[in-house]
Amino acid sequence: MGTEEQKFTCPHCGQELDAWLAPPDSGWGEILVCFNNTCPHYVGSATDIENKGTDNRSMGCRYAIDPANKYRPFNLLAVCPH
Repeated sequence: MGTEEQKFTCPHCGQELDAWLAPPDSGWGEILVCFNNTCPHYVGSATDIENKGTDNRSMGCRYAIDPANKYRPFNLLAVCPH
């Protein structure tokens, strides 16, 4: 009997989260991220971040969860295309 890997979906758009290996300096290992560019959480998130200055106006957030932190959700800072 094999065990199936548990699948996680984004609560905002329903898309299955993809595994992503974070950069070594981030302190994370592999995290699960919603890479749906039409996700309501991601769309418009660039305007939701306050005090980021004019140089970072293209920064927004993607929905993510961290398996190493009891699968707690967090906002992953991401570049939003203009």
